[in-house]
Amino acid sequence: MGVFQLSKKSVYIGALGIGGNFPVRVESMLRTPLADIKACMTELTGLEREGCELVRVAFPDPGSAKNLSRLISLSTVEIMADIHFDHRLAIGAIDAGCRSIRINPGNMGGRKKLKELSDLVVEREVLVRIGANAGSLSSSQVERAGRDIAKALSDTVSEQVFALQDNGVDRIIISAKSSSPQVTLKANTFLASKFQYPIHAGLTEAGPTERGIIKSSVALGTLLGAGIGDTIRVSLTGRATDEVKAGKRILQALGIRRFEPELISCPACGRRRVDVAFLVELIEPLLKELSPETTVAVMGCEVNGPREAAGADIGVAGTPAGIMLFSRGESRGVCRLEDLSETFLSLCREGGLLR
Repeated sequence: MGVFQLSKKSVYIGALGIGGNFPVRVESMLRTPLADIKACMTELTGLEREGCELVRVAFPDPGSAKNLSRLISLSTVEIMADIHFDHRLAIGAIDAGCRSIRINPGNMGGRKKLKELSDLVVEREVLVRIGANAGSLSSSQVERAGRDIAKALSDTVSEQVFALQDNGVDRIIISAKSSSPQVTLKANTFLASKFQYPIHAGLTEAGPTERGIIKSSVALGTLLGAGIGDTIRVSLTGRATDEVKAGKRILQALGIRRFEPELISCPACGRRRVDVAFLVELIEPLLKELSPETTVAVMGCEVNGPREAAGADIGVAGTPAGIMLFSRGESRGVCRLEDLSETFLSLCREGGLLR
């Protein structure tokens, strides 16, 4: 794994450690309203299976408190309540058993209301994420920052940090998001230089799956590569489980964490002896049987395949006689396409590559 510098301060949500020497956490948010608790649990179960480590849920009204409490009691993943405009909702979420809340800076009311919330946060040892979004900045906040959105975001988060600190709150995660990678990078770079609190990183409204993943990969790759980011979310228009898959693969591509076997495959060219895309479709489902530390290669021909993928623990390549299997660049024999799955797993078993 690559060298990576996390924030200096660590915090906990229940038993989940964030920041410090803890791994960069992958999170998502439920699409389902709390009013439909059955559908919430179905979505939450899918996120748990995918390896999500923190799930945020919108808590828009006091009438949802009973369902929030039930969700928390049934979940093996920590739940963060997403709060807007009313400090009483934040208090209600904490009373429902939530150990972390996300507030948008400046919209919890005046000092008295923030103090009331802060006192409960300190008493119950609740974590507060200060989450500022470019779209929720007020005109006055933007004007005070000279119409520099990144500065407005970082200034707004900073003001909320200082207000919470004055009230004795020190279990804090900070977050500044925009749909613009450039604005997000600038705002978070400033915050990382100013505070030691863990940072939640990501774009907001990144877009549909392919577009959103590309934009998020650029932003998160740049931030994480600079040592900024302790939890991440890839915000996509689509399924929440796709956010978790994308987040895990971004972390793995950067060498920060390893979740699954690494799959490399050639783009194919006129020398190919096999339909590489078809071969990938055949091999990819077998990866779940392998150790996450395994590297698997799928190559189009026997000429370049084993040599270009000499670092792979196990690989396959097309040949005129069938499918070659190789390990660390050395041939391990040839088999028919219809026998590939069985032969592939057999060699993996011999090589100690299975889970």
